[in-house]
Amino acid sequence: MENKYLNEAIIGNKKMLVTFTSKGELQRLYFPSRENRQYINFFHTGVKVNNSDLIYLHDDINNVYKQYYDTDTNVLNTEINNTYFNLTMLQTDCALIKEDNVLLKRYTFMNEGKIDLDIGFYIHSELLSSENNHVSCKVIDNGMFQYSHDFVVSTFAKEYKVDKHQINGSKETIKRTEIHDKDYIGMSKDSSISYNIGTIHPNEKKIIEICILVDENKNVSEIEDEIDRIRRKDLNKECTATRAYWRKYVKTHNGLNLKESENSYEEKIYEIYKRTILLFPLLTNQETGGIIASPEIDEYFTKCGRYAYCWPRDAVFITRAMDILNMQKETEKFYKVFCKKTQSKNGMWEQRFFTDGKLAPCWGYQIDETASVVYGVYEHYKYTKSDKFLKDNLKMCEKAVDFLKKYVKQWLEIKDQKEDIVKEEIEKSSYANKEKIHVSYDIWEMHEGVHLYSLASIYSAFECIMKMYKILDKNISDFDNNRLKEEKVSKTEKELKYLQLEIKKFIDEKLYDKETNSYYRNTEDKKMDISILGAIEPFNVFKPKERKVLNTVEKINLSLRTYTGGYQRFEQDHYMNGNPWPIANLWMTLYYLTAGEKTKAKETFDFVVKTAGKHYFLGEQIDNNTLKPNWVIGLGWSHAMFIIVLERLYKKS
Repeated sequence: MENKYLNEAIIGNKKMLVTFTSKGELQRLYFPSRENRQYINFFHTGVKVNNSDLIYLHDDINNVYKQYYDTDTNVLNTEINNTYFNLTMLQTDCALIKEDNVLLKRYTFMNEGKIDLDIGFYIHSELLSSENNHVSCKVIDNGMFQYSHDFVVSTFAKEYKVDKHQINGSKETIKRTEIHDKDYIGMSKDSSISYNIGTIHPNEKKIIEICILVDENKNVSEIEDEIDRIRRKDLNKECTATRAYWRKYVKTHNGLNLKESENSYEEKIYEIYKRTILLFPLLTNQETGGIIASPEIDEYFTKCGRYAYCWPRDAVFITRAMDILNMQKETEKFYKVFCKKTQSKNGMWEQRFFTDGKLAPCWGYQIDETASVVYGVYEHYKYTKSDKFLKDNLKMCEKAVDFLKKYVKQWLEIKDQKEDIVKEEIEKSSYANKEKIHVSYDIWEMHEGVHLYSLASIYSAFECIMKMYKILDKNISDFDNNRLKEEKVSKTEKELKYLQLEIKKFIDEKLYDKETNSYYRNTEDKKMDISILGAIEPFNVFKPKERKVLNTVEKINLSLRTYTGGYQRFEQDHYMNGNPWPIANLWMTLYYLTAGEKTKAKETFDFVVKTAGKHYFLGEQIDNNTLKPNWVIGLGWSHAMFIIVLERLYKKS
């Protein structure tokens, strides 16, 4: 598979996720999960006009492109105007909402010239294949199905019959449109088919509807029956229903009650807001609540560790935004299903998972993943006020907190408040047999050590579970009898308060530079890092206008703010050339809003608004030269921070 780094457009439904380039080329197609099974190596379409060679829709020197979504939907349009033949082709891509394994590709051909145009439409598709997943192809009347042992991807037209096909050797003949094959079935992973659209007179248009149907492999008659069932449907009606579904979805989840504005600046904010509402369900596993960070961009680990996995930390930010957008059921599923499914026996959560709950490739431990879940549970309660939700998740949080206590005691070398001699001797004698908790990576997964952000997240987790105890003790009549005795809760709270004091003491003594009068990020270096702000927002370890915090913010501005107004993550950040991150700017915005600095908050927020992508997606990074997203496009964490900021900006006082 070739590297395809930029997903310019994203569509999908409850089980399908599809990404495209800005020229309408289908890049990735996932089903039925958001991250685990991707089928397409390439899916190329083109036309033969009169006696021409193949004119690829996604790549021709005479093609001019315009791409846009139908308003408030996940239905994508790509206009391709071939200036040589004055042929305009409108490609509409719609992942049907009622048939969650069907991608409808509707092509409208319009002759805007003065001569007749004879059109042949070609499809050349290669699926991902391997020794243990070998792909073959069978041609049928209206298309073809490409299959392996486990799955089948059927590509077919609703009305047109296949004119020509080639199963083996298409790569050598497709560009000249000379595909031909005597065999209807073969063992090639790439195959091509064509349809004769016929003559289109000046000012006339013709339409072909192509479906891509993804399913598990069945017997041949069942596959053919399913293709026939889809072909009998009114596909235009199905696409209309899909548009209606997404428009209703946007209205239902307009949690901040934002409205259109005549002001172009506020209108752009509104469009990013709506695109976020439409993006979140495409990142979420509907069965478990697991949320991928972003559609995948780098399958071969050429520049990163991949993105289409669920990090508990990222998901906690996203679920906080989901609550704001009236997606409380999705949030609750994340904690009650996904988090319970993925928690280790010792109480921790690993770095990342597949959205079905299986462990994904990891490269180190991050303690804030565990602390963030406890924080997230309480944050969700603040929106729902559901005592039952807290009660259902308390045991999970207690296990996590027990693990966090061990981590803090080990790495900060904290002794229990009243250590008796016998217990101390037992601890010393058995210490050699104890497995020490691994040192943690930082939030950016690049540096090992004891980190300020990580400690702040633990501090907050301790605070959150103490608040849970108070709520349950007050509102659940059988809480004491069935959960914890009041004595045990009291003892736990006393221990947690003590550990909180020790965390703050450690930060002030070990993570504070007296020469610059500012905090730094970890015990290994004294670099400025935007994540230091996590101690103020969201974890509330320090107040925004404490002198040490103000000094730290001043140093952040001196060291991380770039000439464009964008903020880098940390000093000497070289990942993907060390660009500004929307997350960093949005974190500064949250800090300034917390500090009551509205003018400065607007300045840092404006950078994010003006650098949003073509379709109002927010990226992971922004190119300082072009001020456009240049790496991951449609990053869930960036969109989540945007919504969290918007709530602060638009919340009624």
